[in-house]
Amino acid sequence: MKNLAVITCAALGLWALDCSNVLAQAPKTFTLKFNHVLGPKEPYHDGFLKWAKAVEQRTNGGLKIDVFHSAQLGLEEDIIEQIRQGANIGQNTDAARMGNYVPGIAVMNGPYFAETLEEVAKLRKAPTVAKWQEELATKFGLKVVSFNWVQGYRHFFTNKPIKTPDDLKGLRIRTPPAPIWQESIRALGAVPVAMAFGDMYPGLQQRAIDGVELVYNNIPGGRFYEVLKVANETRHIMLINFEVVSAKWFDSLPKEYQDALVEEADRAGEETSRQILRLEEEVEQQLKSRGMTINKDVDLAAFRKAGDKAFEVLKITDARNAVHKEIGK
Repeated sequence: MKNLAVITCAALGLWALDCSNVLAQAPKTFTLKFNHVLGPKEPYHDGFLKWAKAVEQRTNGGLKIDVFHSAQLGLEEDIIEQIRQGANIGQNTDAARMGNYVPGIAVMNGPYFAETLEEVAKLRKAPTVAKWQEELATKFGLKVVSFNWVQGYRHFFTNKPIKTPDDLKGLRIRTPPAPIWQESIRALGAVPVAMAFGDMYPGLQQRAIDGVELVYNNIPGGRFYEVLKVANETRHIMLINFEVVSAKWFDSLPKEYQDALVEEADRAGEETSRQILRLEEEVEQQLKSRGMTINKDVDLAAFRKAGDKAFEVLKITDARNAVHKEIGK
């Protein structure tokens, strides 16, 4: 646009009319570097690319999103700190990590907090959730663009069948490094081990951990079927993901760009979430063909009861109950 303005001014001999004014009026462009830890074959990566394309088209190239998979820009926790400093970087993260700043919001990644996409949709209108998001932005510089991205249900993947919380006793299960994850896995019966996503496969090979708790779509991408034998369908967490950017950077965008970023993120998130849930059955069959056992004989009532302890330990039971009341759960 600027080059065109220069050429036009020069061609018409209008330098005397202060061509710098023409250049100054050229629309400013913005770029967001968006990071996530998942591989390029994961449904989320394709969803983020669709989000980026929709935003660029809607803003006529004024706002461009460059998507980086496999933590190419760095570890999640490091990226979040860069975001807080105002960098034009975004990160796919979760309520558990946001709970390090606003403790109450961590309930959204607690055991059996939300169990359907319809419940997740209701959370967008819950006053308590809106209050938490406002606090993240104003006090900590973290703007939640969307949490309409559901990665599926987290299950325990181990080398033995798990039916009740007692079956997890003594097993070292990898979790992300956030209190709600740690306490959730401990409440459900296992020993939580904080470990980066990329360290899980070698950790299983070296027996530093006995299993992982992930969504189905993580398993083929990480080739975990090579080192784990059983998928135990505990459905203990419906994994709600947050797309986060710098509040300072977001506020610098024109209003129409802000709207495009948020609305297209929600739209792509809903589409991707529904696709992931549809794909779960296909992934199950794929894992069976690779030698894994799918264990559906799980006492969900026992796991739900055990999961309550996580909220009690972190003193966020009241926060969970308040949101549940707001969404009619």
